[in-house]
Amino acid sequence: MIVGVGTPVPAALETEAVVTRNADAADDPEIWVDPRDPNRVVIFGTDKQAGLYSYGLDGRITGFIPDGRLNNVDLRDGFPTPQGPRVLVAASDRGRMGAALYLMDPATLETRPWGVAPLDLAEPYGLCVGRMGEKFIVIVNGTDGQVRQIEVKAGPDGAIAATEQRRFAVPSQPEGCVVDDVRGLLYLGEEAKGIWRFPLDPAAGSAGTLIATAPSEQLQPDVEGLTLVCEPLATYLVASSQGDSAYAVWRVDGEPTYLGRFSIMGANGADPVTGTDGIAGYGGQAGRFTGGLFVAQDDSDTEGEQPAAGRARQNFKLVDWREVKAALRIP
Repeated sequence: MIVGVGTPVPAALETEAVVTRNADAADDPEIWVDPRDPNRVVIFGTDKQAGLYSYGLDGRITGFIPDGRLNNVDLRDGFPTPQGPRVLVAASDRGRMGAALYLMDPATLETRPWGVAPLDLAEPYGLCVGRMGEKFIVIVNGTDGQVRQIEVKAGPDGAIAATEQRRFAVPSQPEGCVVDDVRGLLYLGEEAKGIWRFPLDPAAGSAGTLIATAPSEQLQPDVEGLTLVCEPLATYLVASSQGDSAYAVWRVDGEPTYLGRFSIMGANGADPVTGTDGIAGYGGQAGRFTGGLFVAQDDSDTEGEQPAAGRARQNFKLVDWREVKAALRIP
């Protein structure tokens, strides 16, 4: 697998590896930062053969839920439950054929399984979570291109209440997706084609706009993870370009403006990222990352190791978002 060809950006540190060895295992991360105290941070990461991890900002494992074949993970804060507000964490579940849902108590940081919202998808693959006003939305796509959008609530008894809002499709296999709550937009990656933008509101229809194509100078298939890095004055869309281990960046608070590509190089005891898959970004302070945090899956957590040779282990790399902006000369 090629070491990334984008503008070099150093890894700040790496997480402990997921438990599954010699397999395609680690997949997708997500970041929670306490809106009241930015020093309280949880990073979630999936092992798609085993379950859901949580990590601290030092890269150490803080929790593990052995819950099977989880692929992509996303979250939203402030989810109302009979016990009070919780963090809604969702992951696509290829074993139980739906969206696996979890609730994290923001006071204790304890995450508990809540249940599964079943979906009629050939194989649940990509997933993202969003908000539309007071509604919490979970979007899951399947390997056959089908997409399901559901609203999730906690019933009076605390049980899952999931209602389908719409269904649509893209021509071939998608995976990464991310929701811009502020602008009511869904970005969806079609692995061999590029990045689509859809309105989040079902009333606006399901016609999409292809905003970036693959293969191209920006993206080399597969198009994998998508994330938004939201700052007070700007919002950036980042996509992982698996074919050349790079990340493409657009500013998207207006019409998309392409800003460049970067790759994560070995530094601070971490090896470089190859075969990039899932990613997550946060634009505010996240502990010592005062200007933002970017997290990426690494396909081979040993420098020089090739996936074909066995992928002895996989993990996630943490990057200071300020390093990305400096490398790409983003003001």
